[in-house]
Formats: sequence, C-alpha cells, structure tokens
Amino acid sequence: MSPPPHGVAGWPYGRSPPGPARPRSLPDGRPWPRIRIITVAHADAALAGTVASVLRQDYPEFRHDVLAPTTGRAAVERILTDPGPDHLLWLAAGDLLAPGALIALALEASLAEVDAVAGLRVLFDHAVRGLDGPDRAAEAGGRRSAGGGILWRRDALADHAVLDADGMLNEGVAWSTTSENRRSLIGRPALLHRLLSDLPPPASGLSIVSLTGTGTQGGAGVAQRRLAEALTLAGHRIAEVTLSGRPEAAEWRDIFPPAEAAIAATAPDLVLAGNLHGATRSLDVVGRLARRGRVGLVLHDLFPLTGRCAHPRACGRAAIGCDAACPTPDEYPQLAPGRIAGMHDRKRAVLAGAPVGPEVRSPARSPARSPAPWLLANSDWTLARARELAPPGTVVEPIRLAFPTAVFRPGDRAGLRGRLGLPPDDVLILVSSVIVDGPDKGFADLRAALQAVAKPGVGVVAIGRLDDPARLGIANLFAPGLIADEAMLAAWYGACDLHVTASRHETLGQTPIEAGLCGVPTLAYRSAGLTSAVIDGVSGRLVPMRPGALADALAALVDDRATRTRLGAFARIALESRYSPAAAALSLEAVFRRQGLGGGAAHPRFAPAMLGHFPFAADLRTGATGTVPAVSPPLVRRLRWAKQMVFGRRMPLFVRRCLYLAGTLRRRVP
Repeated sequence: MSPPPHGVAGWPYGRSPPGPARPRSLPDGRPWPRIRIITVAHADAALAGTVASVLRQDYPEFRHDVLAPTTGRAAVERILTDPGPDHLLWLAAGDLLAPGALIALALEASLAEVDAVAGLRVLFDHAVRGLDGPDRAAEAGGRRSAGGGILWRRDALADHAVLDADGMLNEGVAWSTTSENRRSLIGRPALLHRLLSDLPPPASGLSIVSLTGTGTQGGAGVAQRRLAEALTLAGHRIAEVTLSGRPEAAEWRDIFPPAEAAIAATAPDLVLAGNLHGATRSLDVVGRLARRGRVGLVLHDLFPLTGRCAHPRACGRAAIGCDAACPTPDEYPQLAPGRIAGMHDRKRAVLAGAPVGPEVRSPARSPARSPAPWLLANSDWTLARARELAPPGTVVEPIRLAFPTAVFRPGDRAGLRGRLGLPPDDVLILVSSVIVDGPDKGFADLRAALQAVAKPGVGVVAIGRLDDPARLGIANLFAPGLIADEAMLAAWYGACDLHVTASRHETLGQTPIEAGLCGVPTLAYRSAGLTSAVIDGVSGRLVPMRPGALADALAALVDDRATRTRLGAFARIALESRYSPAAAALSLEAVFRRQGLGGGAAHPRFAPAMLGHFPFAADLRTGATGTVPAVSPPLVRRLRWAKQMVFGRRMPLFVRRCLYLAGTLRRRVP
C-alpha cells in the first residue's frame, strides 16, 4: 500500500497515530481551553477530510463551524464577540489538521502565554513537497493568508482581525502585526496543506562547516551532529570537519593545518563549532577562523569562557580571571596551573575579536577589534551565564538543540520490557549518562536517593559507563552499559517509569529531553540548564539542592503512578514542540537573520524528509548508531580502575605527558 500523499499514515480515517493519551486538564490544573474552529466552505469544497481531521483530534473542548460564504463574515464577527471560546482557529476547506495539532497548540499557548501559536505546514500534492512556517506561505501559493491552522487567543484578535468577504482571517497580516514576544512557532506540524499550484524552488541555503574537536561521539558530539542534520533538512549545505584524532595531545596543540586547510577550501558562509576542548585547550583556531568568516561557537559547556574547566561549579574565578589558583587543574579538561591565566586571557581575546597567540596577555592591549565568534547558548541559564562571563560586546544568542523525535518516542512499555528482559510490574527508575559515576553527575546524591527508595518492586536501570556497579548499592539493578544505537537507547528509556539525575552542572541536559520524548518524566535539581531541559510540573519535577530533597521527591513519585503518567504525557507533547530538529533549525535561522547572514527569510522551507522526524509519519527517520565510544577492553578498564584508586578522577601532569609521548611514538612507528 502506497503512503498517503500528505505523508501521514492512515490520516484522518485509519488507525489513531501512536502517542500518550491527553491528560484531563492542563499542567496547572486549569481546564483545556475552548477552541472554536471556523471553516468557510464553497459548494465544491472537499470538506469530508477536513471535518474528519478535526474529529480525530482527541480534543473534546471544540466547536467546528462550517459556514457558507454568503453568511460567513457576519457569523465570524458574532463569534469574535462571543465570550464562550478562549481561542479561534481558521481551517480552510480541503486542508487537514495534523494528528495531535490542537493539543500541541493549546498546550504551547498555555505554557508560553501568547496570543498566537502556529505549527509547521506539511505541503503536498501527490506527494509531500516540504514543510514551512507562517512567513513562507506566500511562496507556497497557499492559504496561510486564510485558514492556515494558527491558534489565536480570541481576546487578542480585536487588534489583528482582518476578515475577507467570506469571513476568513487574513492570517498573514494578523501574524505579522503580532509582536514576536506575543506569538510562538512550535517545531511540529499542525496543518496538512494541499497545494493548489507549483512551489517555487527553495531559496539557496548556506554553506556551513560543522567543526568538532575529535568527532561526534559522546553527549556534546551527538548534539553537534544533530544540529548539523537539522540544518541540512533546512536546505543548508553541511561539511563536517574534525580538528584532531589525538585527544592526548590537546593540552599542547593550538594549530591544525589539515582541518584549517579543509575549511579554507570549503570557504563556508559559517563555521558552526562545538566541543573543541577534546583537541585543544585554547580558542586560537576559532580566532583564526573568525578573521576569515563567520563563526558560531555552540556552548555545549562553558569551556570557551573559562581558563580551563568546562563547568566552573561554585568557583568564581572565571568572572575575575582564572589563574594558577584553579582548584581542579588535574581534572578534565586538564591544564598545567602555570598556563591557566594566559589561556584565559587568550580565550577572552578571541571572544573580543583581538589577535590570538601566546603573546596576547590581555584584550586591553590588543589593537582594533576584528571579527569575533558568536556564542550560541542552548538554555536560558547558559545564555545568562555567557552574558555574565563573556567580554563586553560579545554576541550571545539563544538556540535550541535538536533531537530525533521519531526515534525517541513512547512505545508499548510492557512489550519493551519483555523484549529487554526487564520485570513486567516493577517501578523502574532510569539513570543515564555517558559516565554514570562521573564527578559532575552528583553520584553521591544519586546513590543516596536510589538507596532511599530501594524495596521490592522498585528497580534501577543504569545506562552508561559504570565501572563498578556495586558502588550504587542497589540489589535490583540492570546495567546494560553504554548504548551506541539511538533506537535501542529509546527502547530502554521507554521501558522505564521515571528518569532521575543528580547533576548540578549541565548547560542543558540531553537525557531529560530524550527520556521525556519517550514519555518518561524526569526528577532533577533546580540547577543550571536543567531548568530548561525539565519544564517543572510539565515534563518532570525540579527540587531544591538541599539534603534529602531528591530522595523525598523520588519516593513520592515512585508511589504515585498517576502523576508519573500525567507528567510523561505532557513531556512528550511539550518537548516535541520545542526540541524537534525543525525547532532547532528555526532557532538557528533566527540567529542568522538577526546577525545578517543569509537571504533574510523569516523561516526556511524544510525538505520532505523533515516529516519523518514525527511519529505519525508514514516513513520514519531511523536512529543513528555509533553515538558513544565502544566499551573498553577488560585490560583498559582494570588500568582505569587502578588509576582511580591512586589518583581518583584526576590526571597528574606527568601522567599526561607520558600519554602524549606514547601517542607521538605510536604514530611514528610504521
């Protein structure tokens, strides 16, 4: 059976698309808003599918008015003054609401408290031709100007309602005259629009180099790869470049001739760099690239803003000047104490647009400002911290990270447990990290909280590297280790009931979003970027950083299945809208527009393959593999354990020098 032309399997007449059931009320307990849907239909209008797409929304608080053109305007003018509906939505005859559109639009309107919420349009004729947002409707020759599926707060339309003779709203005018802080565009489809004419060719995209230090494995590397994939679907040309294959040399390497030559040969419009400290401890290469063109530096951590570390924790030296008094010079990313002050000055020089090199001691001594990189922050906390620590005048912009929202999706929990060999009836608590017992993951607090709820019927799933599982002190423990396949990782997430993290130093926190997309809520500290990754009371719970708070909240959620189910359902809906690849690309396009890069289009037209990132699509995008390093051989694990017994998590300078020399000799041996 061939897929439907709009690309959504069985819609609107077949089986219901997969997804959690809608909770009975909004997250704060208020009732779901009442929505009035308006369609003006001519005699030959194709209404059956339009009406069916509304009836299949799982949204009882609606009324659908199908009006005749001769009476449409008068009827709509009466509706505009009717205090009954909270929101209005115009839907053109022949178009379809996408699965789950009303729930997603209404939830965003509630959370963001805006006057208008739009989703993406899926453009199709005999096949899907692309996806777009409100400001691209004129190019599509379609109906975004009248009946484009935007949810409007009724009280706000008095200043924006421009009706045609039939009563259809000119949404192009209304959207453009609504201030940007009073409207929201979610990164998931809301409307399936049948094209009435050919689409013009899409605008030419940018040439972009995605630059990483040592590749795209691990948390930050995965995030960088996903951003590059999102930009590809937005029509940009992406080339991936890696600085080095020698992480043991990072402390002493600042120049990368092959990588820099490859970038120069590409002559990109933008270098999108991230996670460089695996290859170098400086930003010198960023400064050199910025003198040749635009550079955006993604803040997967705060390394570009400090003298050495990725997370300053409670240390305040980054704000006044990092130096040899650094309390953790032997922790990754390590740097000899005597070099920290100079490195901090060199980084600030790069961010201030000054020349780079060991001779630079202070931005104040540098000559006239040259081009400087942008800092791209992936959470509200990271945005504020970057503005606090960066030199005056540094461009700091907010962006969203991208997640494969069709791979990380809710599944049949019972079926997943049977497949993975997990107990069918236990409450399973998930902990997940590349290094579960890493120093920045709050392992002591996590262990205490898990031990506090340990009892028959409660189990723990620990995903990631955990050299000594016995350290958790949990009898009912399942430790599959590192999982390098996104689809398999999503299966483990979806088999669990609750995700918990004790981390305090995330710039965002990817695991709470991945878990939430699978319908699993997260419990976390109200700290750093986790305040964006976990929407408190919506996709999980945030607790204060005080002794016992995590354990108390965990115990309450373990005993409250109804709350877990409710939070899990909201997590999927809200996070799909905010962290899909489309949402990430839209956030980057907004940065490009504000910084004068590209053609200035408000929103891109996405490739048809973007639809595959949503679980209701007929053709789903598959997950990536090889996302984390392979499991270390037993000998390496024993050596790592021995090193930790002697030095803990630290790596003394003489050990680092030995590793550097060993790596150099290994590469010289034929």
